[in-house]
Amino acid sequence: MRDRHEQPSTLGDLLNTLAGRLKKVDLRVIDEIRALWPQIVDPVVAEHCRPEFVKNGVLLVSVPSGAFAQRVTTDSVVILEGLRPLGEGAPTSLRTVLSKPQK
Repeated sequence: MRDRHEQPSTLGDLLNTLAGRLKKVDLRVIDEIRALWPQIVDPVVAEHCRPEFVKNGVLLVSVPSGAFAQRVTTDSVVILEGLRPLGEGAPTSLRTVLSKPQK
């Protein structure tokens, strides 16, 4: 039981704790990846392709077409190297998935 004078945890702290407990999907690192994304990839790729999540060390990137999938796959070594500053949370491989067309 909490001491009456102890401050409650912030929502951010609680969500961070919850995200850390989800072992297969790392929800904490995706915001950092999305912030780095435009600096790592070509501006056209950054505009059309989106990092979605990291699961078991694999970054899933949604792409609008097979041509973009090929481009992201070809650039995967550079992309993963660019994400290395994230430390232990950095993905070790990536995979592409076709995104649904926006209506």
